[in-house]
Amino acid sequence: MSGKIKKSSEQSFIERVFESSLWSSRYIIICGVVFSVLSSITLFLIGSFEIINAILYHTPLSYENSHKILLVKIIGAVDFYLIGVVLMIFGFGIYELFISKIDIARDNEEGIILEIESLDELKEKIMKVIIMVLIVSFFEKVLKMDYQTPVEMMYFALSILALSLGVYLVRKKT
Repeated sequence: MSGKIKKSSEQSFIERVFESSLWSSRYIIICGVVFSVLSSITLFLIGSFEIINAILYHTPLSYENSHKILLVKIIGAVDFYLIGVVLMIFGFGIYELFISKIDIARDNEEGIILEIESLDELKEKIMKVIIMVLIVSFFEKVLKMDYQTPVEMMYFALSILALSLGVYLVRKKT
């Protein structure tokens, strides 16, 4: 088989129909795009609801230790936002890779953040946001803990060092 592309007139009817159908099957990606964006919007709404709920019911004047509860709830909401960002980047990215470039985003200079040129670039962008999700989740868990011994504080410090080192290495790679 040669590497050159055949013209339509050189293809058999079956080959032309099959390749056309195969190429059109990429539009199934639209399901992933639509549901990723809908999931992202849902997570943003849930995160916003969590923040409103935290402000209304866990204000520092409500009861003792409420500032810690308020902070944990707001950080949990930020987690929702970050996962929503992952889903939004994923939806836009697979659309641009498999269907078409988003023309309106290219007209707007601010939309350049979502431009995806390859699957590796998409994975890299998603990986960075997922690392941020993990850091925020870790921070949320740390706020919920009560440290009793100096060894627990040392583990806490070492885990922060490990996270910082990981972020440094990821940033250095790019």
